[in-house]
Amino acid sequence: MTIHFYFARKFLWVFFGIFALFFALIELVDLMEHVRHFDVEKIGFDQVLRLTLLNAPAAMYQILPLLVILSTVALFQSLARSSELVVVRASGRSALISLLSPITVTFLMGVLAVTMVNPIVAITSTRFSELKESFDSGGKSALSISAEGLWLRQGSERGQAVIHADRTNPDASYFYDLTIVLYAKDGGPVTRIEAEAAALNEGAWELYNAKAWPLHAGLNPEENSKHHDVLRVESSLTKDRIRDSFGSPSAISVWDLPQFIDDLEEAGFSARRHEVWLQMELAQPLFLVAMMLISASFTMRHTRAGKTGVAVLAAVMTGFGMYYVRNFAQILGENGQIPVALAAWAPPIASVMLALGLLLHMEDG
Repeated sequence: MTIHFYFARKFLWVFFGIFALFFALIELVDLMEHVRHFDVEKIGFDQVLRLTLLNAPAAMYQILPLLVILSTVALFQSLARSSELVVVRASGRSALISLLSPITVTFLMGVLAVTMVNPIVAITSTRFSELKESFDSGGKSALSISAEGLWLRQGSERGQAVIHADRTNPDASYFYDLTIVLYAKDGGPVTRIEAEAAALNEGAWELYNAKAWPLHAGLNPEENSKHHDVLRVESSLTKDRIRDSFGSPSAISVWDLPQFIDDLEEAGFSARRHEVWLQMELAQPLFLVAMMLISASFTMRHTRAGKTGVAVLAAVMTGFGMYYVRNFAQILGENGQIPVALAAWAPPIASVMLALGLLLHMEDG
């Protein structure tokens, strides 16, 4: 038991060291990119730094498999150089038994990442997108989906507009039972519009069978209302921007995804992309274990055997290969070419089986 705790503690220290190194590197690169992209004198350096910090959790979460690969390589290279692996094998412990503590630590880190880090990434990613958009355009566009329908918000130099629709078609080009409230630049409402249906074309909404009420002070809205067979309202939204507003599943906490998927389907959208992402997040701990096993299968060897650089390169490249196979399966799942469960669970399970096969081959021949 002592040796298991020793390996687990050493693996954690190596992981945290590599995590800190990559965090500093990513923050520096991201900060330089934001300084180049934004006018620092206009928005202030503190806001640029704030953007950089908000983007950090998503960036680190995305490279988590790489951190596990490099941590495993560093751990077993350290154990091999100090001949600790030789001593462990001489004591009668097999390679698979020695891997129990790193496997457990990796699995627990995966569970912690999905259950606790994922919601943090969702919050910071959403805030980062909103803040960046406000700096880029000075206005905000947003979308919210609930059981009551869709809520949209568009912003421009003329003011804001809040839009509600009961439902839409799958490609977000046609909306039903639409209500739009237009706000002046100072924030006060100026017009309310209701329409039976609306089409979102480039640069404008086309509202069918619409009625508009002016909301100016001193006017009776009903007496001054007007009916329109077709009414055009300028819009900064596009179909792609609407889909992108809810098209990033990583911006939604894994705890909220099941309800969001139900609301998305009820509103008329396809939720397949979010279903695939949810299942892939649930499979994340298993995939991290696979990355650790693949790295260990190449690096659990004594340095006197030679070709250490080749072994490290093979471990990293094999890990990257499994990562890209996983991403390819995700694309196939989102496009409906393979089932959701197969897209999410087949790559990590296949990776674990491959890693176990490599370990048995390397250790027992």
